[in-house]
Amino acid sequence: MGRWITKNGNRIYIESGAGPLVAVATAAVLAGGGVAGVSAGGLSAGGGGVGTGAASEVFAGNAAGDVVDSLPGRSIKTRRAEGRESAKKGKPGEAWSKLKVKQLRRQVHDLEHAAECVAASTDEVREFLMRTPCSSLHRMLLAVGDGHGDAAVISVVRVGFRSKKQAAAFEKVERVQGSGDVRPLDVAVVLGVAGVKMTGLHYASRPEGYGMVVAEADNATGHFDGETLDALADVASWMSLKK
Repeated sequence: MGRWITKNGNRIYIESGAGPLVAVATAAVLAGGGVAGVSAGGLSAGGGGVGTGAASEVFAGNAAGDVVDSLPGRSIKTRRAEGRESAKKGKPGEAWSKLKVKQLRRQVHDLEHAAECVAASTDEVREFLMRTPCSSLHRMLLAVGDGHGDAAVISVVRVGFRSKKQAAAFEKVERVQGSGDVRPLDVAVVLGVAGVKMTGLHYASRPEGYGMVVAEADNATGHFDGETLDALADVASWMSLKK
């Protein structure tokens, strides 16, 4: 038995059972053409995972074996907690090294109009933002790699409001599976990486002042397991979205 969810404007079926959750692509996901592939790290399209040109620049140097592991022999639980603390202190390089990755690319977009929040949202989340206008929208895309060919794309979105009460009300709607989302930046357009879908399966969220921060991580090339993708999203959610 499974369930349908809506995430980032896509309908995804989640199969449950003895094994890990598996995302199954629907016709809506495949409408753009190509063949979808499913991995433990999430849904990707186009088989190869990345395009050419700009994509090759994003992942250039990710096979150099130069990633510094600042917590050798530690569990992913410890790495996640330590990486979070470094991110809180404004030390992204240190935070990533605690998860055995390095940053390959970072892009930030800021929008200050309520209409932009509505345009970027879907389903019940969109309806909420039409009733309760946001005051700001900050979105960031990151590409990180382990220096051995495995890479992930991470989206971070911060929606700001005029009060903590509004932010808390937004979080109650956004956290419900199937309620919609504020869409991440387009990976293909912003990073030049084709064939990567943000599935929302590896997810972290937290309140921040009068706003709500939501982060998601998915495989881009190679493979990170689900626990590592969850840790990447968690640590990224504490990083600055300033340009």
